[in-house]
Amino acid sequence: MTARMKSPTELVPGSLEALRAVGAAAAQSDLPHKTSLLVLLRASQINGCSVCTTVHARDARRAGETDERLDAVAAWRDTTFFTDAERAALALTEAVTRLSDRPDGVPDEVYDEASHHYDDPTLAALILTIAVINAFNRLSVPTRQMAGRWAS
Repeated sequence: MTARMKSPTELVPGSLEALRAVGAAAAQSDLPHKTSLLVLLRASQINGCSVCTTVHARDARRAGETDERLDAVAAWRDTTFFTDAERAALALTEAVTRLSDRPDGVPDEVYDEASHHYDDPTLAALILTIAVINAFNRLSVPTRQMAGRWAS
């Protein structure tokens, strides 16, 4: 498989920097870095983005995440490896990533559980993190960006 075109972020000046700036702003919050990395990986798994799953699994390992937990992210509900706060973040990630899968894109119980674990500024950072990774996924998947090309 080959890419259909360069990444849109390479073709539209300033777009990569803008997306990264939103992600960097969210990263300055109290959202735990490991939680953010799990969220990035889970959304990318759902969206089938090879670039992002590769990059974020690697980044999580570099941040000290275990292979056991990373291997179980796709099945997080069926493990005991994740804290209640991480579970709430992963559930919110899935709901926000799959907005059209339910009549109520993000059910109250999912949102309320996340808001139980994160204050408003941290929850806002979590939602921004989910939005930004979904944007990156939606740029990479349709243009068939290749995992490995973006390794750093």
